[in-house]
Amino acid sequence: MRPDETLAPIRENDAPGAAAEPARPTPPPQHYGLLYGTSVPMRELYQQIEKVAPTALTVLVVGESGTGKELVARTLHEKSPREAGPFIPVNCGAIPAALIEGELFGHEKGSFTGAIQQHAGYFERAAGGTIFLDEITEMALEMQIKLLRVLETSTFHRVGGTEQLSTDVRVIAATNRDPQVAVQEGRFREDLLYRLAVFPLRVPPLRERPADIDQLAQRFLDQLNATEKTRKRFARSALDGLRQYHWPGNVRELKNAVHRAFILGDDEVEVQNPEPAPRNRRVVRREGSLELAVGIPLPDAQRELILATLAHFGGDKRQTASTLGISLKTLYNRLDTYKHGSGDS
Repeated sequence: MRPDETLAPIRENDAPGAAAEPARPTPPPQHYGLLYGTSVPMRELYQQIEKVAPTALTVLVVGESGTGKELVARTLHEKSPREAGPFIPVNCGAIPAALIEGELFGHEKGSFTGAIQQHAGYFERAAGGTIFLDEITEMALEMQIKLLRVLETSTFHRVGGTEQLSTDVRVIAATNRDPQVAVQEGRFREDLLYRLAVFPLRVPPLRERPADIDQLAQRFLDQLNATEKTRKRFARSALDGLRQYHWPGNVRELKNAVHRAFILGDDEVEVQNPEPAPRNRRVVRREGSLELAVGIPLPDAQRELILATLAHFGGDKRQTASTLGISLKTLYNRLDTYKHGSGDS
């Protein structure tokens, strides 16, 4: 740990107690690794990271979208004995189920059509370092079984290969879901959860650490000034307004709000309380993708996903149901509800 990152004891207030010769209290750290904030929830998180980082334990990071789970994982890596090794992030929800095994464990030449050469997977490339499995609860169940075996044995096979390879990596996983709920819903294996959550870390949402909003906003503004070679400053009332907003998108939303205000402002930056996305932009369909605004009701999100997937497969209901992981009967029932309820579009 660097001298400027010595962690101060957590107290409800930092005023020194009565003493014959009161000593000046150690100020809380402005940041720890890649994480910023002096609030009690963040200082508690720093101390947990400080305890577990030097170990080889598997860590599960749980937190809402936009709270900085990858920054927690990178800080864990930087504070560990593996700091000099690679840090490889993997978004488990972004890799198609048919490809994720080859991406994680590699494949041999000729193991499938298009495999023109041997390919080293993430576990091989992360040797001596850390692999960060983000959105772990989105991983297909059959892949979860294979991952569990790797965690238990520290060995794996490339796709299409027979050679048993050893792995020397630290695994950090993350999810923005409640992992226990994912287990109850049958989306996530309980035994894998227990194996990953040897040391769970919860990243607090921004609404639980309002004392950090000023510091974070100023940091984002300073970064923009340095990049653009400007000297913009917040208007006097700007930070007051930021503290009054609940930030459902957390630190990521705050950063985007400051960036937008920076672009619009001249010498002074005035950040208005963010407003919900305009209704006509709450849903954006593109070829092969769907963008939903934060805060859209869950039934509306499900409806848009079903209709977009159906359109993607040219109206093939069987393929749509299979891809979404629902029965054909359920799909027909949903479509019938949309037709006679809110209408089809």
